[in-house]
Amino acid sequence: MHRLHTDRVRLGYGERIIIDDLSLEIPDKKITTIIGSNGCGKSTLLKALTRIISHQSGAIMLDGKSILKENTRLLARKMAILPQTNEIPVGLTVGELVSYGRFPYQKGFGRLNQSDLDAIDRALEKTGTAEFKYESVDSLSGGQRQRVWIAMALAQETEIIFLDEPTTYLDMAHQLEVLELLQQLNKEEGRTIVMVLHDLNQAARFADYIIALKNGKIVRSGSSEEVISHEVLKEVFQIDAVVEKDPRTNKPICITYNLIKGE
Repeated sequence: MHRLHTDRVRLGYGERIIIDDLSLEIPDKKITTIIGSNGCGKSTLLKALTRIISHQSGAIMLDGKSILKENTRLLARKMAILPQTNEIPVGLTVGELVSYGRFPYQKGFGRLNQSDLDAIDRALEKTGTAEFKYESVDSLSGGQRQRVWIAMALAQETEIIFLDEPTTYLDMAHQLEVLELLQQLNKEEGRTIVMVLHDLNQAARFADYIIALKNGKIVRSGSSEEVISHEVLKEVFQIDAVVEKDPRTNKPICITYNLIKGE
């Protein structure tokens, strides 16, 4: 049984429907990546799965219970989300930002107890950001900041982490660094990772399960070998792709592609 699944979900904004009649399952303790062209519903789906927006009909179930009926603090102890853009108050230190992950566990005046402090330090160590604990977040590089945001999610101590395009605006080395960190969290701690990625080769390399969306519908879902194929990429992105096997990972890799016109 999958802890998180949807049943015939409809999502949209007002009368504008983005996703309709969508049923899917998120594999437990695996890395799931959602791919698709701009506007296909990837981020909308992520927001609905984490209750940032409400679904109009159907059901989103976590541990056999509708997420709409779950207590907010209890839900925040089960899942964390890193949105596409993050705003940081000027002058906030790394340690202060990571401490926000402890909000679901705080009572009264929100003072941090020893358990909170230990969770913060573990998250900083795990993400390699402990040396920046007392530095201002806005003084860090893009890759360092992203690791700090992930540290905040780790401090929340959830079993499921959602990320919306976590490699955006990062150079190739920092993209790889972030994705390898997420893979490590999955392999070593059994965290369920769900993320939206634009880079197909990154999705193929790091995901155990891929969901390909087009116009709010699932075109194909499954392993990278099942989804990253000439036929699927043609349908989802309207490209004529050459897909081979990566000699280092044995995963599919898109070598080159042309835009298909007139179809």
